[in-house]
Amino acid sequence: MISRDDFESFMIRMELNYEEIGENLWIIDPDLTGRSSVVVSYSPPLIVLRSAVEPAPETDAERLKLYSRLLEMNASELVHGSYGLEDGEIVLGDALELENLDFSEFQASFESISLALTAHKDNLTTG
Repeated sequence: MISRDDFESFMIRMELNYEEIGENLWIIDPDLTGRSSVVVSYSPPLIVLRSAVEPAPETDAERLKLYSRLLEMNASELVHGSYGLEDGEIVLGDALELENLDFSEFQASFESISLALTAHKDNLTTG
């Protein structure tokens, strides 16, 4: 299993702009183009990556349309992670097992989430 220091070396190696915001908890700002930040938690036996995307719509009709779209994207457009809902907020997250985690797997997960945050933004805001 990789250690906390091993994991932090992955973020350094990727030259990510990150800040430790708590014990075993970091926030990664992918860039300054307006994409959401990704919060990463080192919680053995997992690494958890999460990003708040935007609030869920208020009306039932808008929510139904959005939820259908999120399920479609989970099934066909995401290689790593999935969309979900938490406290009225759309979130995108992934969990990776530390037991056999390597740099390439973390990099693929992070890049998949970053790409989804950029590519899906318009699809989510229009419902």
